[in-house]
Amino acid sequence: MTETLTRPAQPGAMTHPEILRAMSGLMLSMFVAMLSSTIVSNALPRILHDLDGGASAYTWVVTATLLTTTASTPVWGKLSDLVSKKLLMQVAIVVFAASSMLAGLSTSVGALIACRALQGIGAGGILAMTQVIMASMVSPRERGRYSGYLGATFAVATIAGPLVGGVLVDSSFGWRACFYVGVPFAVAALVVLQRTLHLVTVRREAEVDYVGAALLTGGVSALLVWVSLAGHSFAWASAQTALYVAGGVVLLALAAVVELRVAEPVIPLRLFRERTVSLATLAGLLVGVAMYGATIFLAQYFQIARGESPTASGLRTLPMILGLAGSSLVVGRLISRRGLWKRYLVGGTVTATVGFALLSTIDADTSFVRIAVSMALVGIGLGATMQNLVLSVQNTVPRSDLGAATATVSFFRSLGGAIGVSALGAVLASRVSSQVLEGLQRIGVPTGSLGSSGTSIPDVRTLPAPVARVVQEAYASGVAHLFLVATPLMLLAVVAVCLVHEVPLREDSPVERPVVDETPDDALTPSLAR
Repeated sequence: MTETLTRPAQPGAMTHPEILRAMSGLMLSMFVAMLSSTIVSNALPRILHDLDGGASAYTWVVTATLLTTTASTPVWGKLSDLVSKKLLMQVAIVVFAASSMLAGLSTSVGALIACRALQGIGAGGILAMTQVIMASMVSPRERGRYSGYLGATFAVATIAGPLVGGVLVDSSFGWRACFYVGVPFAVAALVVLQRTLHLVTVRREAEVDYVGAALLTGGVSALLVWVSLAGHSFAWASAQTALYVAGGVVLLALAAVVELRVAEPVIPLRLFRERTVSLATLAGLLVGVAMYGATIFLAQYFQIARGESPTASGLRTLPMILGLAGSSLVVGRLISRRGLWKRYLVGGTVTATVGFALLSTIDADTSFVRIAVSMALVGIGLGATMQNLVLSVQNTVPRSDLGAATATVSFFRSLGGAIGVSALGAVLASRVSSQVLEGLQRIGVPTGSLGSSGTSIPDVRTLPAPVARVVQEAYASGVAHLFLVATPLMLLAVVAVCLVHEVPLREDSPVERPVVDETPDDALTPSLAR
């Protein structure tokens, strides 16, 4: 196996300003991905109303992105151990920007879902490569500090997304502009990365396990499709259920066999022999289910259950986002200062659990102050947890497995999100549909007055007052039920992080420096990386 050192830099000796300049492109890239995601989530009720999409379409517009993000993340991570990380990040940004523009041209729900799936491939690369590149520049001890910056960027993009999206949806530009607004930021990210990002890259003669990746994608997809469709397209106990479940399980079993036998597995199963990796991955999966599966439906709560506009809906989520931003920055600095991280994971998961439990008690008339406090607790808890679960794993694995390990944690968190959105979305659709039909019968209104038997996404501002009230109460009850489901999942995450064995953060250099054949990075990568 031949290794080529592409640049004789000394990342461990980089000063704080130098690291920040190099990270500026990473933070801008993450901002692009999260901005587009949060803009769409807040605009979805209006988008699907215009495209005549139902509750299941709402779920799949989100799930399609999470599914492809989940499936592609391990591949991006493994590639980062083999080729130029800078090039991979730039390719991911181009894919994400191009698919965003295509999504803006969608004329049907099917086309929108397809474009969102393509977006997920780019998003998977951006999110995975951001973590891998940062780990290649900064030692584990200092990584907590810079993880806080990434967490704050995540929060700022999440703040800007609903606000910008709401303004665009409510303006003459319309919802299609939500997909175009991130493109200039993507171009800026490419320019900044080219000028500031210079990494030590170790290339190895190895191959990515595409067969394992394909089997993994197929197995996960089959199970997610089953969860999304069961209960309304066919019964939970049916031949279709047996087919989807059996197919998914068989494909995942074959993926495990392949991963155990190939030289370069997409997800190295040997990593799970390490207790910290296994427990942190489990916690990430559970946090993903709770975070994506519950909070993604807040837009429906505010816009439908409370009759808010998209702009007002975005403003209403500020307590959660500000809590996330503040917690990420403060906890990141504390971890870097002391080198200890477990206490913050435990405190974060406990705080988020309390927040979810409080949100499970809301209804259409709950005081916003009470909702704001609950959302702030969720944000504070998630801010102390998300980035630092990745950090705990990066501090544990050998440097040669850094990319694969980082991508594995991100993979399972995205998998949890996809499971959460699919499963909880199916629960919400079923619960809302039944409650709307019962409510309409109770007040003597024909069920056909909403269209599709109450399964489409309604605009409550256009409904008669008695009907609107029925719909608002149904959605409020349904979203509260999702938070109730998320609460025990977060409790399990608390148990997982409590069992993690804490190892103080290392202060050694983040990369290996075997001096073999020093060649400028620009001479080894295609023109996109120049």
